Amino acid sequence: MLVLLDNGHGGLIKGRPQTRERRSEEFPDGKQLFEGELNRAIINGMIQELSFMQIPYVHICPELEDVLIGTRISRANSHHQQNALLVSVHSNTNEGPRAGDGCEFLIHPNSSLGPSIATIFAEEFQQAFPNARLRRGEGGTPFKLRGDLGLLRRTRMPAILTENFFFNNERETRDILLSREGRWKIIDYHVAAIVRVMVEVFGENPVFRG
Repeated sequence: MLVLLDNGHGGLIKGRPQTRERRSEEFPDGKQLFEGELNRAIINGMIQELSFMQIPYVHICPELEDVLIGTRISRANSHHQQNALLVSVHSNTNEGPRAGDGCEFLIHPNSSLGPSIATIFAEEFQQAFPNARLRRGEGGTPFKLRGDLGLLRRTRMPAILTENFFFNNERETRDILLSREGRWKIIDYHVAAIVRVMVEVFGENPVFRG
């Protein structure tokens, strides 16, 4: 199985965010979360772990700039003839007086393998963060169906978009998204889910070395 890795939004170039609106408030101690930086940190950690395991991957959005969605879709689809899984990593936000919380997993309604893949990701998330909220879909499913997202709708392989906590939630941002331990737990549950998908959904047996 080939893992296609996508980090949402632009990163930091010389300390400046490339997607300025995707950020937390600035806290009294001067700390602030930029989603594009977080997403790249998670993907880079996943790359390290997948490399150790010798699980093949392609990073479809390695630039720090905010790459157009059409370009990312085209890059992913160039690998569609292989047994591929696309994982797009994000963090969430919401409007209103009360910040959201927890994680959610998004798949396309027409994805035949999507429910099995998303269920595995949700299980690994709950294992890593037993006290955190899993944001469920209609009927209590451990995933939500989104037919409007191009990265899920226009790609030619099974795809999942993970929304990892809320960066407008001060507690989740400080305790998880801006902490080394929290980020590694996010990395580890993604990698554990990928390995399970490889075995349980694609029927492949990885040989771990290193």
